[in-house]
Amino acid sequence: MQVDPRARFENYVVGTANRLAVAAARAVAESPGAVYNPLFVYSGSGLGKTHLINAIGNHAQQRAPELGIEYVGLEDFVQQLHAAMAAGEMERFKQRYGRVDVLLVDDLQFLTGRRETQSELLRLLNALQGSGRQIVMTSDRPPAEISDVDERLISRLSGGLIVDIGAPDYETRVAILREKCEERQISFAAGVLEELARVEFGNVRELQGALNRLSAHQSLDGTLTPAQVRSIAGLPEPAAPPARTSVQTDEFFSFLTDIASAVAAHVEPWKVRIGEAVAYWSGEGYRTSALETMMSMSEAPPNYESLLRGYGQAVEQLRELERQVTTVDARLGGSDLFRDPERLAEATTFVQNALAGAVPPGGPQPAFARNGFEESAANQMAVRAADVVIAEPGQRYNPLFLLGPTGVGKTHLLNAIGNELQLRFGAGGRVACVSAQLFIEELIAALQEGTVERFRARYRAADALLIDDVQFVGSKERTQEELFHVFNHFHAAGKQLVFASDIAPRNIEGLEDRLRSRFEGGLVAEIGQPDRPLREKLFIRFVADARLSVPPEVIAYLADRPATSVRELMGTVQRLRAGLESLGVAATLATARQILEPSGMTPSSAPIAVRQAADTFFLDDEKIVWEWPDVAGRLVEELR
Repeated sequence: MQVDPRARFENYVVGTANRLAVAAARAVAESPGAVYNPLFVYSGSGLGKTHLINAIGNHAQQRAPELGIEYVGLEDFVQQLHAAMAAGEMERFKQRYGRVDVLLVDDLQFLTGRRETQSELLRLLNALQGSGRQIVMTSDRPPAEISDVDERLISRLSGGLIVDIGAPDYETRVAILREKCEERQISFAAGVLEELARVEFGNVRELQGALNRLSAHQSLDGTLTPAQVRSIAGLPEPAAPPARTSVQTDEFFSFLTDIASAVAAHVEPWKVRIGEAVAYWSGEGYRTSALETMMSMSEAPPNYESLLRGYGQAVEQLRELERQVTTVDARLGGSDLFRDPERLAEATTFVQNALAGAVPPGGPQPAFARNGFEESAANQMAVRAADVVIAEPGQRYNPLFLLGPTGVGKTHLLNAIGNELQLRFGAGGRVACVSAQLFIEELIAALQEGTVERFRARYRAADALLIDDVQFVGSKERTQEELFHVFNHFHAAGKQLVFASDIAPRNIEGLEDRLRSRFEGGLVAEIGQPDRPLREKLFIRFVADARLSVPPEVIAYLADRPATSVRELMGTVQRLRAGLESLGVAATLATARQILEPSGMTPSSAPIAVRQAADTFFLDDEKIVWEWPDVAGRLVEELR
């Protein structure tokens, strides 16, 4: 779906309840992928979330027309996913969203219970974030309160900036009403809008509905007075808007049609024909430089019709090649080779090599650099082991097994190792870096298509193999069998193996002993939750990346705050930055506390403050009486 062109920052009224969200949205629209990625906006229904993310898309498109921007509601995303599964077109579905530069997902709260959608969305988030592309999401609640959602997905969502939009205050309501009146070219007597704004509506839609009622009432009975406002605002559904609105709309579109016809009559037909082709194929995502060159000529090329047909035939060949290569690896279909008809010969050679098993799985994500991974006692052993692997691949720690909870940097370090190995091997070296889930999916596809030998050849063609989230191979017998053979091939050939997991090998349920012993036969290096020295280093880096000027006492304050993951630290910096921009103030210890501790209590001090404020009489266990009006409720509580 395309963004709604009517939703712009210019017609979005900013007030105290949404200032932070708007500031963050503008920053994202100005520099997609560079700040607040992902950006998560939540609020109750009707408070402007959808308008805001569409405004991001419109503003980003206006600044950079070449960007691929996609807006989709979660329900539509689910329907597209199910349709793709039913039609056997999952690769085309993945390629479509994999080419997006700015992805806007609305109503994320409907993720509850949809495990397939969560897995696909997690894969998509990893792919887009890894390549520096922007994700913006909205929901009617914060990520942690969306029930039955994969913890890894919650962690990814929490790693950016989470902002909320509150109900508009009186001044904002007045501004919204005046903006809507200007848009619709209607006016009321002095004091009418102000009187309506005094009614505390739950959301902006209710406010607009009341305005509609006033407008309809005034069109029927004449000028309203402030004294009439409250009674009219409580009336049932308003009468239909006057018919003149639709008449004016029809006249406007008729006017546009007349202009378009007049312009077309003065443009040479051959240029119109080529221009239509450029618009169509560029809309399909293909490069049209050859067609644009033709269109810039002063005279029509004598064979321009055959050139247009040839371009279309080349596109069809690229589509067929793309379909063939996705049977080998879904990610290969996203190559730019298949979007440029002028590179048809190059694409043909690439597909031939892929079908022969000479193209290994995709490499590491370039965004994860080794020099961007900070070291402390919490991860020192893992970092030192990674450096040894980079310096002597396949010699000392083979395999290297990175172990740690979600969000502590395993994926970063895994990909950093892969990037350094790729530099060490040079252009001729091939580093395969995949998730265990992708390994499983590719094996299933190979079993269905009878191409298991090609699957094996592709993986064995790599010079190093890195697999993330390897705990997911547990209880999957055929996957473990193939991984066992791949492991033996790499180990015997002296090629480096690196695995990452949330669970220690001995605790992975359903993992065969032959794989468990091999995982533990190298080095199991643990990465713990960030300690204070690491938090301080990371905050210094994240603050610099965010281009914030922060004094040392603020860094110390941030580092003193407990955190369970690196993504949580990133989220803290994003919120600090957004808060400072919203308030328009410099970073001081006082402003940092105001932004990050709006209640005035740190997490560690809150329980103490609560106990001090409470009446100790009621905290005496012997004086607490629990009343259970419902026996069934008591039984449920006892059986938890």
